[in-house]
Amino acid sequence: MIAGFLQTNPVFGDIAGNVEKASAMITGMRADLVVLPELFSTGYQFISRQEITDLAEDIPSGPTTQRLIGLSRQRSCYIVAGLAERAGGRCYNSAVLTGPEGFIGVYRKSHLFFEERLWFAPGDTGFRVWKTAIGAIGIMICFDWFFPESARTLALRGAEIIAHPANLVLPHCPDAMVTRCLENRVFAVTANRVGTEKRGDKDRLSFIGRSEIASPHGQILCRASEEGEECATAEILPAQAQSKDLNEYNNLFDDRRPELYQG
Repeated sequence: MIAGFLQTNPVFGDIAGNVEKASAMITGMRADLVVLPELFSTGYQFISRQEITDLAEDIPSGPTTQRLIGLSRQRSCYIVAGLAERAGGRCYNSAVLTGPEGFIGVYRKSHLFFEERLWFAPGDTGFRVWKTAIGAIGIMICFDWFFPESARTLALRGAEIIAHPANLVLPHCPDAMVTRCLENRVFAVTANRVGTEKRGDKDRLSFIGRSEIASPHGQILCRASEEGEECATAEILPAQAQSKDLNEYNNLFDDRRPELYQG
């Protein structure tokens, strides 16, 4: 199968324009799975609770998810995209999974970074894996990468591919995801954004780009630039993630000793 990502520079608050740009990029790609950045439709730097409430959408009935469903059906592909979700009087930093069959599921970010804690409720979905026609897809969002338990939980639940929408400002993730893939023997598609945001009296945020696809053996199959809007793809074989054997004596999962890992 062919996995890919979009690396975009959204205009804050311009949901229609951001979604249209992403749609055009997806239409120009040939891929079975496309991962979009975190909060790709709204931008990132919120300055009030009212602002996030106004920009967040219901899932799956909201216009952005519905547009992604239409694209998945039109392009016969699976899409993972980060967006602000409104549900039950709360807002979540979420990611949706859509496919040719329609809406598949939603993940709500478990580990909130910096001022996200002011605007979003902590995710309550847990780490989820969906078995699809192209492989078992798990989702985590941006700062989740900092916690090894995130990728490990997805791998233990059968994920072959981790879709990783992100708005990275710290420099470490692109290299660290190589380790996450190596220690779990999974593929990962990290879709980051580029550009800067400075709104209200907030400090300027600069996003590092470097979206990438990494393999179960720690290879970087493709990596984007630090500044440009772009898309890229790589051919992968999800079944390679099913074997956790390192050699004839060691298996990553069988050798675990959870009884020793308690804090």
